Amino acid sequence: MPIGRDLTKVVIVDDSGLVRALLSEVLNSDARLRVVGVAADPFEAREVIKRTNPDVITLDIEMPKMNGIAFLKNLMRLRPIPVVMISTLTQAGAPATLEALEHGAVDYLAKPMSTGDVGLVQYREQIIEKVLAAAHANVSPLENQGARASNDKVGVNVQKNKSLRRNFICFIGASTGGTEAIKEVLTALPPESPPILVTQHIPATFSSSFAQRLDNNSKLTVVEAENNMPIKPGHAYLAPGDDHLRVRKSAYGYVCQIEKSDPVNRHRPSVEVLFKSAIETLANNCMGVLLTGMGADGSQTLLEMREAGCLTIAQDEATSVVWGMPGVAVKLGGATKVLPLKQIASNIIAESYR
Repeated sequence: MPIGRDLTKVVIVDDSGLVRALLSEVLNSDARLRVVGVAADPFEAREVIKRTNPDVITLDIEMPKMNGIAFLKNLMRLRPIPVVMISTLTQAGAPATLEALEHGAVDYLAKPMSTGDVGLVQYREQIIEKVLAAAHANVSPLENQGARASNDKVGVNVQKNKSLRRNFICFIGASTGGTEAIKEVLTALPPESPPILVTQHIPATFSSSFAQRLDNNSKLTVVEAENNMPIKPGHAYLAPGDDHLRVRKSAYGYVCQIEKSDPVNRHRPSVEVLFKSAIETLANNCMGVLLTGMGADGSQTLLEMREAGCLTIAQDEATSVVWGMPGVAVKLGGATKVLPLKQIASNIIAESYR
């Protein structure tokens, strides 16, 4: 946590001198942040971290001597500190960044291009917001993460003599910390699960890799949603990065609707868009789950789902990386239940079978 009048201390680890200078300039421009050290590689970073005791680290993936993933794993095992990965957000780089999140990184952002980048103002806002959120994030030692994942792999079974509710759909929204939270929920679910539609704030270049990663680790069939794709039990549908996902009723059943309308709550895809479509299309024959995430996207619409008669679940503070979205929903009265992450899958099955 930050110390001394909310001042957040940051260490930058990157092999590019230009990137170190630019990140230092951007972060130091905010009165709440102070860059207390920089390092060109993980070996130098160890000494800088010991000397400065930072609240947050920004970390590159591709570096000499030791890559960022290996350094992150060592860091989270020995001295857990919130980490924001600064990487090249490309299709090729997506698996490495998703692996970093699996090993305890809080968030990620693209590398800045140059001081003359026309998007530098927006970039400044994004990285300051992410670093400040990371300073308050829940991080745990790597061993604890592994134990938690191992427990969840036991899975959830469907009780005998119960039937899946007809046309029932589960809707899940998440942001910061959500890639791992979604994975933990989906990997605990049986193949006989209801259809699940998921909106995670994620770049367009990452969503297909994320869907594939979920599919490889789950008993469900997990796909990146496509327009007019039929919605079936035993399947989970992930909103494409940079596209909203809705549910729509067609002559042949329920289908995914993909659209590139304006961002909502600064996000596309937006959880609010997904949850609103649930209420409009299914009334109370659905449920909403709001997982870890920065901000408030989906919080108000989770309340609307509850008011429509749906079961609504918010992840609890203790197991959330950032208790922003679910925390706001709880304060609004939008959560029927506030649950630790490991209990959410069983509640999905209990609600979808009668």
